Amino acid sequence: MKFATKAIHAGQHPEEVTGAVSTPIFQTSTYSNKKLGESKGFDYGRTTNPTRFALERNLAELENGKYGFCFSSGMAAVHALITMFKPNDHIICSDNVYGGVFRLFDQIIKDYNIEFSFINTSDLKLVKNSIKPNTKLIHIETPTNPMLGITDIEAVSKIAKKKNILLSVDNTFMSPYYQNPLDLGADIVVHSSTKYLNGHCDVIGGCVITSNDEIAEKIKFIQKSIGAVPAPLDCWLTLRSIKTLAYRMKAHNENAIAICEVLRKDKKIKKLFYPGLKSHPQFKIIKKQMRGFGGMISIDVGSYKEAEKFCNALEIFQIAESLGGVESLVCHPATMTHASVPKEFRERIGITDGLVRLSVGIEDKEDLINDIKTALKKL
Repeated sequence: MKFATKAIHAGQHPEEVTGAVSTPIFQTSTYSNKKLGESKGFDYGRTTNPTRFALERNLAELENGKYGFCFSSGMAAVHALITMFKPNDHIICSDNVYGGVFRLFDQIIKDYNIEFSFINTSDLKLVKNSIKPNTKLIHIETPTNPMLGITDIEAVSKIAKKKNILLSVDNTFMSPYYQNPLDLGADIVVHSSTKYLNGHCDVIGGCVITSNDEIAEKIKFIQKSIGAVPAPLDCWLTLRSIKTLAYRMKAHNENAIAICEVLRKDKKIKKLFYPGLKSHPQFKIIKKQMRGFGGMISIDVGSYKEAEKFCNALEIFQIAESLGGVESLVCHPATMTHASVPKEFRERIGITDGLVRLSVGIEDKEDLINDIKTALKKL
């Protein structure tokens, strides 16, 4: 099946009792057994739920994986991933990751004697040189948030496999519509399903996807034991939203390209970051591993004062955390999504006080362009 067909049908079948086409919301905490020791495969809502299972199967198929595990947030999914590792293990991580991931690793997990090296994973030589005898995982975000840097997934996979190191990829920005890390050699894919997968700014969720049997067993056990699972209604909303993922991603992509054309020509923009620009330093890799460019754009307008003027002048773009929804959003990473990242570290990777991140929605293209042009006049 092609992607759009899988998005609608994968992991879902008409409900057996009534024939309902829409997967039911199994809003239950427990399940009855007719006799002691006899079960229908469901015991307790934290460990088993048919609505969640349908979503997990759907997501696994969209990423061309065997196993999917859903969590109550993207951060819960990342935490489950890291829980596989032990004290004295070493993990290499992209330096420009979502601020919440950096905070989790740097301020919480490292206290359990797990060592982290935050590096520019676009630099393959640096990746090789950062590997230690106790390195167990390379975790990359590509494109990165918010600098939209690109890491060659296939190349890093080859480096990792030679050293028997696992590779995980945060694919939130691209969604499985535009990029499939497992096909490029990654062992694990994580998503904040809050973003493009759900795409309507009304559900928090996350997922871990793999084709590795051993990893799947570990994640399944962690999911069951920690219990950070999504509610049945949240699973159903995400499952419903995924049915339009292919068409939403096309619209996000088309609108972002059009807005980039406006931004590219305006001299008030000091720097412009978007994977669809031929001037992007990793454009060859982008064309190799991605089927589109997505809806995320970052711009540097030079200072916090200018960023403030730009954000406050927007009307359709809402000043808000998060991304990937049908609604267009604007964010100031230094004071919002990446505020927990130390200032020196932020500035080293390009997150200046003048940086603004745009999550381009699927509203009318001309309305979005006019909104951007109006805001630019304030600079």
